[in-house]
Amino acid sequence: MSTEAAAETPAFRYTAELAGEIEQRWQQRWEERGTFHAPNPVGPLQGDVPADKLFVQDMFPYPSGAGLHVGHPLGFIGTDVYARYHRMNGRNVLHTMGFDAFGLPAEQYAVQTGQHPRKTTEDNIQTYLRQIRRLGLGHDERRRISTIDPDYYKWTQWIFLQIFNSWYDREARRARPIAELERQFASGERATPDGRPWAELTGAERQKVLGGYRLAYLSEAPVNWCPGLGTVLANEEVTADGRSERGNFPVFRRNLRQWMMRITAYADRLVDDLDRLDWPEKVKSMQRNWIGRSHGARVRFDVGGRDVEVFTTRPDTLFGATYLVLAPEHPVVDEIVAPERAEAIAAYRREVSRKSDLDRQENKDKTGVFTGAHAVNPVNGREIPVYVADYVLMGYGTGAIMAVPGQDQRDWDFAVKFDLPIIRTVRPPEDFDGEAYTGAGPAINSGFLDGLEVDEAKRTIIAWLEEHGRGEGTVQYKLRDWLFSRQRYWGEPFPIVYDEDGTPIALPESALPVELPDVDDYSPRTFDPEDANSEPSPPLSRAGDWVEVELDLGDGRKKYRRETNTMPNWAGSCWYQLRYVDPTEPDRFVNAENERYWLGPRTQDHGADDPGGVDLYIGGVEHAVLHLLYARFWQKVLFDLGHVSGDEPYRRLYNQGYIEAYAYTDARGSYVPAEQVEERDGKYFFDGEEVRREYGKMGKSLKNVVTPDEMCANYGADTFRVYEMSMGPMDVSRPWATKDVVGAQRFLQRLWRNLVDETTGESRVTDEQPSEEALRLLHKTIAGVHEDYANLRYNTAVAKLIELNNHVTKHFSAVGAPRALAEPMVSMLAPLAPHVAEELWAKLGHGTSLAHGPFPTADEKYLVEDTLEYPIQVNGKVKARVVVPASATKEEVEAAALAEEKVAELLGGGTPRKVIVVPGRLVNVVL
Repeated sequence: MSTEAAAETPAFRYTAELAGEIEQRWQQRWEERGTFHAPNPVGPLQGDVPADKLFVQDMFPYPSGAGLHVGHPLGFIGTDVYARYHRMNGRNVLHTMGFDAFGLPAEQYAVQTGQHPRKTTEDNIQTYLRQIRRLGLGHDERRRISTIDPDYYKWTQWIFLQIFNSWYDREARRARPIAELERQFASGERATPDGRPWAELTGAERQKVLGGYRLAYLSEAPVNWCPGLGTVLANEEVTADGRSERGNFPVFRRNLRQWMMRITAYADRLVDDLDRLDWPEKVKSMQRNWIGRSHGARVRFDVGGRDVEVFTTRPDTLFGATYLVLAPEHPVVDEIVAPERAEAIAAYRREVSRKSDLDRQENKDKTGVFTGAHAVNPVNGREIPVYVADYVLMGYGTGAIMAVPGQDQRDWDFAVKFDLPIIRTVRPPEDFDGEAYTGAGPAINSGFLDGLEVDEAKRTIIAWLEEHGRGEGTVQYKLRDWLFSRQRYWGEPFPIVYDEDGTPIALPESALPVELPDVDDYSPRTFDPEDANSEPSPPLSRAGDWVEVELDLGDGRKKYRRETNTMPNWAGSCWYQLRYVDPTEPDRFVNAENERYWLGPRTQDHGADDPGGVDLYIGGVEHAVLHLLYARFWQKVLFDLGHVSGDEPYRRLYNQGYIEAYAYTDARGSYVPAEQVEERDGKYFFDGEEVRREYGKMGKSLKNVVTPDEMCANYGADTFRVYEMSMGPMDVSRPWATKDVVGAQRFLQRLWRNLVDETTGESRVTDEQPSEEALRLLHKTIAGVHEDYANLRYNTAVAKLIELNNHVTKHFSAVGAPRALAEPMVSMLAPLAPHVAEELWAKLGHGTSLAHGPFPTADEKYLVEDTLEYPIQVNGKVKARVVVPASATKEEVEAAALAEEKVAELLGGGTPRKVIVVPGRLVNVVL
């Protein structure tokens, strides 16, 4: 800016520079005064606590080295506006933020550079904190946590031990301490699996029995083994083409000894309790589908004298089963395969081991191999061929299916490819011209079931199977137990050691936390990225002095070996809302009284079935299943064991949309920096070469990132906040356009000018009494903004404030705004643009912060309309409008409508056939 231009700019004009100075000054004041500190009922954070509280939480962010782009703060600002609004209305609001700081990115950086993951992660956290603090988020900084802090993961390990030392009592439908189960075995109340008395079992044998019940247990299970990363992966970390999401390494299915969590024990509760939650239906549906509860039957087929059990949701179609399919890993395959088919089966298994579960289920090429064996259909005695095919998974159901091509399209396609019989068992409608028919109808070609509708046929065939000992009705789930081991360094160590028999033993609470040792190398010792048979070698296995320990666990000092796998990063995010409540509590993971206050069920307003939990949880829909399902599971275990008062972690969930932005690709298809692209004559150019424009989610890979640092520097944090909240509904993705930010800036500048003399910086607010029209608009705005803030409709709240400010600009810009309009306008602005609102509030003569109110309330007398406008429809089309007193009767409205000039002209002196008056809405005249 030139010297002349600078001289012309008023000293107190609301520019980006002035905004920045105001924002940093108020942020410092908030920090010094502890403005956003939320008191607890008891403990180190104790204070005066009102009964009306609110716990607002953002989904746990991971501190990436790339820092934030403008898409990340969308939800953070949204929760901040909501928290500020409720704080201004007198509620005790808990709002803070921590970091989900364990994870693979920092570990991979450590492998590449040798820098300790803690150093990388803590540096990233500081960058992240600098960025979010610049936005003026009203966090209680005393409650900030990080999963990599030993004082935090001590309690993650403690919760693991609670789960390890528990079993699920299906009769009581809750978890109980494993010691209770042990007493049942010891007393003879419960028989051991092989019938031997408990006293005759060795210690290792007893632990093996108990391991079959524990909610956290060791299992030799098929897992996604990725040699290139040196670790196993969860299904969600594997791409559809069978490669790792991170690094693009091949992933193989292998049996490995791993820690599992018995989340399947809670499948029914996890499904049923969704009805108690205030969550988006889309998310509930995703969880229901993931759990996949299906009612059906188990049916036993005789295969060469061996029973092979299948699960089917359509036992009524059993007469149409024309072949059997087994998962390639099914143990019975080796027993039944014909010698001449063994080589083909082995080759097929090797091929399948390179596919992901998702790719297998799609089975686009309909691959499979005949085993040479036949099964006997129990209802008609017919022999049917047995195949192995990759679209059947050992992890779902029994690993075997009966194929009914007439009623299942995948079975139909497979039958067509392998020239297998197709028998319809449900009559399709006469106009049906498709292939497999999956709808309802009477049974056909089904013997004693013929003529029965589907539901009645199901009941009848299940009764027949049970009577003849060939099956029974049952419930099946897609949900699998949670694979809980990772062959990584940068994760929570397990609080487990192994004795000389290899029996896992829980460490006592006094031994927690088990801290990560330093290691020289963060990578797997040796691996071949393409070798499915390579063995895991976790980095911790090389910390010899740490792995081999001598401990006294109650029966003298003995040598033990530590678990060298670590927990997945999901562990720390399963329970962090509980630690936000009590981050400094040294003796418990959370104090019971504080937990009840912030997270306990609210019976007064929500009935006895309120699940408890965080009052509002905001985050992306990408975490709809895994994080939320795991957190719900941990919460229910802790509830069953009496450690928490509610059985759900998050009573209300809200998914924000994404920020999308234009991206540009060159002739090679490579992305180029969006900020360096120029538009000329409707075309786009980078370095003089034309590029193609596309649209996508903002991110580093598309090179279309805009940082909040840029926005704060160029416009101010308040302008950035107002723009993001005004772009559209919070739950809808929206396009980013930096040029449009100026609209939010101009709104704040106009409001500033209406209240502040730009030359002196003094208030120019007057004591003039506003007009009746202005007061009506004001109180209509107050009522509307109250409702918008309470329902996260920030874009419409901004629109209402702009309308009110435009009215003030039009009528009072020359003389200054009346105080009666200025003060409520500033208060309503405060949740959205807190810094400038605080500054204006101070200039209005107030010595206290706006953070705790007041928030204005609407005067009902100004909300009552004196007149009403009625649209007049003539034969269904609006032809005119008429204004009448709000108190007008139907007869008076009708008379006014018929007297309206255009309507009278259409009537031509005649009488209408009918006049319909809808009070307060419209008049319909039928000629």
